[in-house]
Amino acid sequence: MAVPARRTSKQKKRQRRGHIKLSVPNMHYDAVNGEYRLSHRVSPKGYYKGQQVVTSNEEK
Repeated sequence: MAVPARRTSKQKKRQRRGHIKLSVPNMHYDAVNGEYRLSHRVSPKGYYKGQQVVTSNEEK
């Protein structure tokens, strides 16, 4: 079985693991609804780029 010749230092170990992290989702302020939403997604009320693209069953 392979065994490392030298111990990996804390610095080298942390440098290697520096890229392993969670990314923050891109939030966008929607002026129509006055709330934040994910970029390039339809808002919960059915608006995208200031226009209503999806109508709910309650409005019909």
